[in-house]
Amino acid sequence: MTPKSAAIRATGLGKRYGSGDSQVAALAGVDVRFGREEFTAIMGPSGSGKSTLLHCVAGLDEPDEGRVWIGDTELTGLRDDALTRLRRDRVGFVFQAFNLLPALTALENITLPFDLAGRQPDRSMLARVIAALDLRDRLGHRPSQLSGGQQQRVACARALVTRPDVVFADEPTGSLDSAASAELLGFLRRSVDELGQTVVLVTHEPSAAAWADRVLFLKDGRLVDELTAPNADRVLERMKFLEKAAV
Repeated sequence: MTPKSAAIRATGLGKRYGSGDSQVAALAGVDVRFGREEFTAIMGPSGSGKSTLLHCVAGLDEPDEGRVWIGDTELTGLRDDALTRLRRDRVGFVFQAFNLLPALTALENITLPFDLAGRQPDRSMLARVIAALDLRDRLGHRPSQLSGGQQQRVACARALVTRPDVVFADEPTGSLDSAASAELLGFLRRSVDELGQTVVLVTHEPSAAAWADRVLFLKDGRLVDELTAPNADRVLERMKFLEKAAV
């Protein structure tokens, strides 16, 4: 993959927590690229650094070493106001916690990024995302009136409706049952295939990673393996090997 085709790239990422003898290297010299219109899953044993990697390449956390680009824009060293605008305008986030505002309706939560940016949504894109996520009958409902799966679909719609350069999803199915999980992952898959989206997913579930085009495996803050055209059995086999090696 060439740099021109990368939606995100990072070189030499290092991130440490703690100090002295208790210091832990969450990332240790990670080089990584995420291709445009590609669905990538990140997996690894507990404490391997997968969420730290996502937070650093998404601009949610600053690495101690290394550089990160989204498209041609380098995140490293950006001022806080510029970084805030970049995250708002070019990045979508879907987390395990739905992060919906309880006083707003589903539609108001979906269009919140446009309100914050002071601009109008693309009505055709808004309608397409709402229809794809089957939310037409829930737009006037507040989060407390929605099931967990419906709330996560609203959060997913909010992440996608701005047509971001990339959508980052950190354990988005952790609070969902199997049916709602499959529904959400299926939409993320279609957003890549039909909307040309780029998706980066952190998960501990082989069945979730199987929706991706490739799976990256971390261990002790380093990228140690990669699997293309994954299925759940192959992902589970790799994870068992890494977890056994980590003992």
